[in-house]
Amino acid sequence: MTSIDAERSIRKATTEAAERMAQAAANLLAALEPEQRRKASLDFSDTQEGPLYTEAQPRVMAHADQGPGDTAKPTDERRRWFYTPTDHGGVPLRELTPLQQTKALQLVASGLSVPGFNVATAIIGLELALEREEGWRTNFFRDRGRDPGLYYVSVFGEPGGKAPWGWRFGGHHISLHYTVVNGAIVAPTPTFFGSHPAELPLVGPGVLRPLAGEEDLARELLHLLDEEQRTQAVISSAAPWDLVTGNRSALREGDEPPYGWEIFREEFGAGDREERLRRHERAVQRLGLTPENVAALRYSKAPKGLPAKSMNAAQRQALLALVEQYLGRMPDEIAAVERERLAGPALDGIHFAWAGGSERRQPHYYRLQGPRFLVEYDNTQDNVNHIHSVWRDPEGDWGADLLTQHYAAAH
Repeated sequence: MTSIDAERSIRKATTEAAERMAQAAANLLAALEPEQRRKASLDFSDTQEGPLYTEAQPRVMAHADQGPGDTAKPTDERRRWFYTPTDHGGVPLRELTPLQQTKALQLVASGLSVPGFNVATAIIGLELALEREEGWRTNFFRDRGRDPGLYYVSVFGEPGGKAPWGWRFGGHHISLHYTVVNGAIVAPTPTFFGSHPAELPLVGPGVLRPLAGEEDLARELLHLLDEEQRTQAVISSAAPWDLVTGNRSALREGDEPPYGWEIFREEFGAGDREERLRRHERAVQRLGLTPENVAALRYSKAPKGLPAKSMNAAQRQALLALVEQYLGRMPDEIAAVERERLAGPALDGIHFAWAGGSERRQPHYYRLQGPRFLVEYDNTQDNVNHIHSVWRDPEGDWGADLLTQHYAAAH
């Protein structure tokens, strides 16, 4: 197949995926009542001012070369995203009728593979198990601390039209974002899946682990490395308390993990922040984090860790299997495009970085980073039974690069 034929094939595949999404989004909007539609149907904008964190707070791990906290607020609701039990924006499932919920889930299914959709529904179901585990407590600014009805859907712009449009689905531990340009080009990032509990018992010998592959395959890769390779791959002896990039809308050199109150839409009062700061300090002590660890973990545009080009065949195969855990969440057409983009020489540029313990139930973190590709994963909270994982394109989240080309061509 020539490069022209490959491009045509990709365009055809992404056009078909975009058409399915547009139909599902249109069906959902048509099924909503006016007030529901007002919440769910939002303007499409490509304005962006910077990361979303509400206040600059002194860092517990502060050191001399650290800059101020993030204070900029983006004006673009489309780029506001969360992975906490907070208001994700849009209309929540619990405000929809059963038929409307089905329409919303059909939109979600259009943006995921069958296994990816199965993982998403398992994550939503974990809210019930977590509610019981936490003693049915009330928390997070509402009368029910964990609620499988609080997953929100938003549609930006007019689905299926010539103008760019997109959609978002998010709630606790799920955040999906799609941007469609010219009716064919689909940007699928950021894509976030989390799991709390990460592992829970079933009747008999079985256990439920929705993100088992994301954890086990990375550890398998780590154990395949020889001593010299592991020295390069392990960038910190201690893992961070959360994803280093957090839920920032744009990534900056030197970013550090956010505080717990910075990743909610709602603003915590001073008393709540003080309590969360005390909990944060205990977590830092438990993890054994030092300023040197935090400095080593900071986000940088230059990838850290061991590059794939320094891996042998078995190690590269393990790396590919790990990457597939993230690409495999996507519909087949989109996953195929991403696999093609990351094949061959592009794979050489992906770096594998690890932090923390190397065995199960030890706090750990890893990062996969290469050109236009960033994965972060951590499992450090709640007795190392609480996973966060995200796939991002630092240059093209929400189709930023494609939108620039689109508007340039239009003028």
